[in-house]
Amino acid sequence: MAMATETATSRETSPLLGRLAALSVVAIWAAWLVSTRHGTVSSLKAVDLSLLRYGIPALVLAPVWLRTGLWPRKTPKWPLVLMILGSGAPFFQIVAIGMRATPASAAGVLLPGVMPLATALIGVAVYRERPDLMRWFGMGAIALGGMVMLAVGAGDVELGWKSYLILPFCAALWAVFTHAFRRSGLTALEGGALVCVWSTLITLTLIPFLGLSLFSAPLGEVALQVLTQGVLSGLCATLLYGYAIRALGGTLAAAYTAATPAAAAIGGGLLLGEQIGPATIAAAVITGLGVVLSTGLLSKRQA
Repeated sequence: MAMATETATSRETSPLLGRLAALSVVAIWAAWLVSTRHGTVSSLKAVDLSLLRYGIPALVLAPVWLRTGLWPRKTPKWPLVLMILGSGAPFFQIVAIGMRATPASAAGVLLPGVMPLATALIGVAVYRERPDLMRWFGMGAIALGGMVMLAVGAGDVELGWKSYLILPFCAALWAVFTHAFRRSGLTALEGGALVCVWSTLITLTLIPFLGLSLFSAPLGEVALQVLTQGVLSGLCATLLYGYAIRALGGTLAAAYTAATPAAAAIGGGLLLGEQIGPATIAAAVITGLGVVLSTGLLSKRQA
């Protein structure tokens, strides 16, 4: 999945290219959900996917973490620890457990759809942030979308406790990462490089206990995961989202991610043959609208 940054708009960026970058991030996040769901029901293990997801960006971004060091002196201890827990290998291993039992269409609502709600609630409870009325409406819509999915299920697939507990918990982990990253003092490249290299080291320590199927799996499956996990989600989405923030500003760039639940639902139906029922479509649309409102895009007081 990509890391948010708060960067001032640059005159050298193009609003049109910024919009295209933001839409590309939505497509990548949706592809990541579909790919992770496909990977967890294939011959690849979660440890294989984690190694690809973090190992490839760690290699590409090696000049960054070699320059900063594995533990930059000026970086506070706890923010970096929470970043690794919230978006690194521990996060990914837990996500994989929930994704095994959850269609990509439902995961789009229960994971990225819940992330803005979890982030906002932590901001209110811990950092005394005060969302305006429009943002509260957005958070309510996100909760309603999850309740629709909870009440009816995803198409013909009845969701179990793993879907409803693990994926929202992972959304909360990502929210913790978001707040920790904002207070770490790291740039997007530095934060991404450090999370990926530490996650790679953690994954390597798990291999003797969990095993590795990467070299015995069909080449086509491995190639798909290399593309979606390592190249697209792990590397490209980070750079594209950073460009979108510079070109459009944080609020507008974040608003584009509202399309992720619907895109994941469509991708799960077209690529994995998942049944997309009316409840799934309604939940995706309601959650998407909620994310738009929660970003403050329609608020009188822009953040």
